[in-house]
Amino acid sequence: MIWEVSHRADARSRRLADRHYNRQHIGAVQFVPPGRCLVLLTANADALWVTSWPFAEFVHHAWPGAWMNSLFRREPESPTLASDAIRQAVAATRSVFGEPPPLGMVTFVDAAKIRHKRDPGRCYLRAGFRHVGFTAKGLWAFQMLPESMPAPERALDRQASLFAIGGE
Repeated sequence: MIWEVSHRADARSRRLADRHYNRQHIGAVQFVPPGRCLVLLTANADALWVTSWPFAEFVHHAWPGAWMNSLFRREPESPTLASDAIRQAVAATRSVFGEPPPLGMVTFVDAAKIRHKRDPGRCYLRAGFRHVGFTAKGLWAFQMLPESMPAPERALDRQASLFAIGGE
């Protein structure tokens, strides 16, 4: 497991969030949408993941009730493949949120704001997501249904690892 539990106002996480293309207010203390969330950061702070779980009645897309990957940023120097990081983040999400909702997890990719690739969302596709359409604003929509999700696996507790005796 590469991920450690972080939080919506963690300064180390915020530095990565500020470099993500969907960041609305660079430098703002919080970088996560309101509501239920899970923020994951690697020990070297070279990758960041946010799972949001908005209440279905406040959702304005075709997947109400699904978990949302609202932010994934992996720095080029990260030794972990993006698809592996994504699968581990989904596993960590399951360990915190429990049984996934029927619509699973969705994420949206703005093809105009990412590095040009052969196909937008390639790392999500390799992780087991499927392209399921587009949002009203033209974002690529990817979904991972519960039956395609990895088994739950706990993310590391950064606080516990900081104070472990002898680094254990």
